[in-house]
Amino acid sequence: MTGSDSAASGHDRWLYLFIAWIVAVAASLSALFIGEVVGQAPCSLCWHQRAFMFPLAILLAVASYRGDAGAWRYGLPLAVIGMAIAGFHSLLYAGFIPEGIQPCSQGPSCASADMTILGMLPLPYLSLAAFLAIAVALIGSRPKAAS
Repeated sequence: MTGSDSAASGHDRWLYLFIAWIVAVAASLSALFIGEVVGQAPCSLCWHQRAFMFPLAILLAVASYRGDAGAWRYGLPLAVIGMAIAGFHSLLYAGFIPEGIQPCSQGPSCASADMTILGMLPLPYLSLAAFLAIAVALIGSRPKAAS
């Protein structure tokens, strides 16, 4: 392996990390826009998803700036837990979760028609896609094993 191969590999890892950060920032700013500008109150599950997305935006910014090859170790668990919550929320929104175990007892419904943007894009699905994209990018950012 030449030095240029090693440098390209490091650049690719940084690029994946940077992409994960961009997705986390876009998702965080979108959530803030929907809540604060549009005025749509987040449901209980949306709050839980925010609790995992907002820290990712900060952690991945620092990791990208520092070129931290180990960022996947602390970013991936946040993304996977957020993805699990978003997956549950998506199943609830789609009607696959019975009403008896829905977590929303106060505030906006987690499965209401208000959980869309532009009248057709369900927020739970967008959140799931964002967490999935971050997880995939973080997996791509892992250093390659020595062969």
